[in-house]
Amino acid sequence: MADTAPDPFSPQIETAVVSHMNGDHPEDNLLIVRSLGGLPAATDAKMTSISPDGASFEAIVDGEPSSVLVPWSEPIVDRPGIRMEIVRMYHEACEALGVTPRQAGEH
Repeated sequence: MADTAPDPFSPQIETAVVSHMNGDHPEDNLLIVRSLGGLPAATDAKMTSISPDGASFEAIVDGEPSSVLVPWSEPIVDRPGIRMEIVRMYHEACEALGVTPRQAGEH
């Protein structure tokens, strides 16, 4: 039997990632949606899922819900890759919006 990489999008991992982002980083979700998601008028954003295609968010724009998928920059093959890609998204969004990103110890 060949060794295969663990599914980085198993239900348990997806739930952990989504819960962490919505519980600990709601402001990061909003920055990502405003910049990389193309919804600059968003006033709120929650991550709803992750998939091989990217991270999905439900945003509020002009009082109305709007769904957006922010694609990964490269294929994700393991759980640490998910974290690295979301951190990349956060830093890219900060740069695009002129926001100073948190330092590593401020997470």
